[in-house]
Amino acid sequence: MKLHEYQAKELFAAVGIPIPFGVTARTPPEAAQAYEQVRRHGGGGAGFICNVKAQLHAGGRGKVGGVVAVRSAEEVSREAARLLGTRLVTKQTGPEGLPVSAVLVDERTPLASEWYFALTIDRFHARPMVLASRLGGMDIEEVAATQPAAIHREPVDLDRGLSNEAVNRVAGVFGCDAAQAKTVSAIARAMWRLFDTRDCSLIEINPLGVSRTDRRVLAVDAKVTLDDNALFRHPELAAMRDESQEHPLELQAGKIGISYVGLDGTIGCLVNGAGLAMATNDIIKLSGGSPANFLDVGGGANVEQVKNAFAIILSDPRVKAVLVNIFGGIMRCDWIAEGLLKATEQLEVTIPIVVRLQGTNVEEGRRLLAGAKRSLDSPVVSGVARDRPERVPRLGPRPRSGQVPSEVEARAERVEGRLNLISVDELAEAARKVVELAR
Repeated sequence: MKLHEYQAKELFAAVGIPIPFGVTARTPPEAAQAYEQVRRHGGGGAGFICNVKAQLHAGGRGKVGGVVAVRSAEEVSREAARLLGTRLVTKQTGPEGLPVSAVLVDERTPLASEWYFALTIDRFHARPMVLASRLGGMDIEEVAATQPAAIHREPVDLDRGLSNEAVNRVAGVFGCDAAQAKTVSAIARAMWRLFDTRDCSLIEINPLGVSRTDRRVLAVDAKVTLDDNALFRHPELAAMRDESQEHPLELQAGKIGISYVGLDGTIGCLVNGAGLAMATNDIIKLSGGSPANFLDVGGGANVEQVKNAFAIILSDPRVKAVLVNIFGGIMRCDWIAEGLLKATEQLEVTIPIVVRLQGTNVEEGRRLLAGAKRSLDSPVVSGVARDRPERVPRLGPRPRSGQVPSEVEARAERVEGRLNLISVDELAEAARKVVELAR
């Protein structure tokens, strides 16, 4: 869970990390009042300079007009009116941008130096990692890409925390004088305390700036990401969540316990297990397609969750075909089949679905799909498909008059003409088929 800059700075202040004085506003009049508060706090007169900073969960604001310098309450009000209620597009938001519902008005400090300082998780070695560079500021992504040696990496021992030696090496990277080194040491220890006690996955200060006037070291910007899985321990942090900043489908999936990440492709994926989901996305790419999502329905999902997962996938207008890839362990293949049929009963399913089932109750799952197949005019292929669906005739007769269809067959009958199921046994063939259908 990401926090806004103003929220992250509240956490910083609580552990003693120095920050510029600032006030958050949600309307232009509030922004004008915030300017006066900041001006009085800084002892400034007419023409006192402040920042107006759009609050959103993305970097790169300064390059697209999301951070501006102002010199009067009227100018603050005008800039706040320009930003509030809009969607700001940066290189990190995608073309749709993110909504701006608050601005931070804070002191503008002329900087002699801009450093980069962060604590994150090194997932390759399963441990925290300090990142530090003298080349902080708006171009840190370019620095990381073109000058990786300019970013110092310092592993952190979970039991001992940040050692004195590690802190001294970081201060050496920054080229601090004695007074600044003392401040950097205090900031580093406060960052670790915050990281450890609040279950953070990222704390980033960019820039960690040195004031040109009084040589103070300040966290000019702040970014904090929290571990979603630990939020039950921190209800006060969970209350800071801004759902407007999250992908609507990812938010919906999270609320029902499904892991979903939206991507840019046209092939929806429903898979159980994160590793299998990654492998499924890979094989789609290798087959010439592009996945529209990462979706792990989980090992213990029930029929209702499977139906909801289909609803989320089908809510993406870019999806042209769906690949269901299930290896039944805890998850039962018949539950997947039931959920799929329930989804087609309740949703407007107009795109083909390729299904590959293996594992627990696979025969029952295939029987359910075959039952649906016998009741549908829409083409269904069992086994490895060899023809395009539109050329496959209806397989099997409708129930004869007076014959009572099964519950699954009756359900399928109600969605006649909408369901296009293709059951394939081998994953490679399933991937090739769904890529072909999505074109």
